Amino acid sequence: MRTKICGITSYEDAMMAIEAGADALGFVFYEPSPRYISPKEARAIIKKLPPFVEKVALFVNSDAQIINSYCQEAGATLAQIHFEAPTSLYEQLFVPYIKVIRAKEAKDILQFSDEYRLVDAYCESFGGSGKRLNLEWFENVDCSKIILAGGLDAQNVSDAKKYAFYGVDVSSGVELSYGKKDAQKVIEFIKNAKQ
Repeated sequence: MRTKICGITSYEDAMMAIEAGADALGFVFYEPSPRYISPKEARAIIKKLPPFVEKVALFVNSDAQIINSYCQEAGATLAQIHFEAPTSLYEQLFVPYIKVIRAKEAKDILQFSDEYRLVDAYCESFGGSGKRLNLEWFENVDCSKIILAGGLDAQNVSDAKKYAFYGVDVSSGVELSYGKKDAQKVIEFIKNAKQ
């Protein structure tokens, strides 16, 4: 499974995640989040990173103009859209994007089943809540285009492997504190996801 470490706020954490084998890093461009980073701060990190690592910009309730300009300024390679956006918004984006499904019940995970999407547990706040999804919902579902998020950590990520998800996304499950990653937890998470 591919792995994304989200809520990156420092170059040190970014490099530590990459060296541990992360395929993607997430940068939160949502100001109320304790993991918020400005596009300028993200750019300072991203421009020093090695190639072949996906740089994902996370957005909540933004318009297409903001998404395009922040991604361009930061050097992000993918926009992660954490809100119910109209088709017209996606049509205006200049950057590749991935939709996020905030699943309240089993049938929600079937949305956008013909495209790659991230499935997270629904909660009132956005992202990094540590709330887990019910893995039983994914029984007999083609998970090859799903990136699983929500309440994952080094201990439980192994449980997800039998569903053959495209990838897994973690934030709070590998942190010392908001926006500060725990190297040992990151290393163990990636090792357990990829073994």
